[in-house]
Amino acid sequence: METPLVSQKFTSESDYSAVKRLKDVKFVLWTETVKIWKIALPVALTHLFQFLTNSSTSIYAGHLGDIQLSSISVSQGVLSSIYFYLLFGMSSALATLCGQAFGAGQIVSTCIYVQRSWIILTITCTILLPVYVYATPVLKLLGQDEEIADLAGTYSIQLIPHMFSFAIVFPTLRFLQAQSKVKVIMCIAFVVLLIQNGLLYMFIHVFGWGVTGLAMVSDIIGWLYALALVVYTIGWNKEEWSGFSWMAFRDLWAFSKLCLASSVMICLEQWYLTCIMLLVGLLQNPVISVASYSICFNVQGWHFTLLLGINTAISVRVSNTLGMSHPRAAKYSFYVAMFQSLLLGILFMTLIFLTKEDFATIFTSSEDIILAVTELAYLLGITMLLNSISQVISGVAIGSGWQVMVAYINMACYYIVGLPIGIFLGFKQHLGVKGLWGGTMCGSILQILVLLLIISKTNWTKEVEQTAHRMRTWNIDNYH
Repeated sequence: METPLVSQKFTSESDYSAVKRLKDVKFVLWTETVKIWKIALPVALTHLFQFLTNSSTSIYAGHLGDIQLSSISVSQGVLSSIYFYLLFGMSSALATLCGQAFGAGQIVSTCIYVQRSWIILTITCTILLPVYVYATPVLKLLGQDEEIADLAGTYSIQLIPHMFSFAIVFPTLRFLQAQSKVKVIMCIAFVVLLIQNGLLYMFIHVFGWGVTGLAMVSDIIGWLYALALVVYTIGWNKEEWSGFSWMAFRDLWAFSKLCLASSVMICLEQWYLTCIMLLVGLLQNPVISVASYSICFNVQGWHFTLLLGINTAISVRVSNTLGMSHPRAAKYSFYVAMFQSLLLGILFMTLIFLTKEDFATIFTSSEDIILAVTELAYLLGITMLLNSISQVISGVAIGSGWQVMVAYINMACYYIVGLPIGIFLGFKQHLGVKGLWGGTMCGSILQILVLLLIISKTNWTKEVEQTAHRMRTWNIDNYH
């Protein structure tokens, strides 16, 4: 009698048996594809809608003028990225804990985790306030053009309410995603996008409020999104919401350390891009350099939305399966996600190569900027392929709780290897944006190779044991 591919266990789903035949490969490929894309597609569309809200701001800024576009780009690419990726990274600890706890059936614990995260991220936003209040002198100190720094600093101060909205948004998203409640998030994000574009048209074209109008729309939309997510979580998600608890205020320091340690991985990776943006601003003709790189960064973000869907899906799948003590499911999910993400990367790279002379016209009518973007198109395409690999790896790291280990690898690959090469090529060899971007890609390639080697050597049964230990450590029953 044949051994079934799926082992029967008393859990919500079963683990796979070892794959030995082509038939088994097809079964795993189809099963995991369905499970991954049930999460990945709604999450990808959610990120697309969220990214389009940022792109809409850039598009309106670009049609206000080159200085406005460059200033908004510096604010989004440098200042906003500080709080965005710090808060996003801190919430990755919640993704690990909620995903694994949900897989292990510890529903009440997930509610306590999200409330702790709200508290900690709000405190973090308060600590970050001076960065935005003194944004203009900071940017000038870093060598940015004075006119760009003045406008970017003013815009950043006006965005402070928007920063605080992320302290609510990110933990709530992680909480719902761990339970695969992704369709409702997608619907909320779509409605918010429609409202945002209506407000942008009104504030810019009707009222003529310029950059101030852009900031006001961002503040309104940020809190509208946060409130909608919380209302759904508390009012309609009653099966998985156990209510508010004073236990959320216990162990805040220990939970804060866990969040900060988890954030280092993502911050080092994303602030790497921020460093490039700052360095681009130091090149000759900074308005053209910053604007062209910003357009490439925005186009890359459209592809990134799909990758973030896969990143979230593999994170949820790995964390849930480890929580359910299913090591093979975790491993096979990684294989399937990597294969499909690579196909997407090749597709987008090809599309960029074919439209390299045209896509910049979406953002600007300046011939100089369009020409500069065309020259960067090949680097953009290759970066998309590399991102297709790195985002799957990042999802596995978050789902497994490897954030601290990956942070050390990111530090070495990005800041010790990649950044110095980029500075050398960009400034010493006078290759400009192409040198900076191309050189820093070397760090990304090294990081991918190191992490792929680590994953290939991973013992997933031991990962299940470490997950069980983590769940015992953070179980709220320990407080009784």
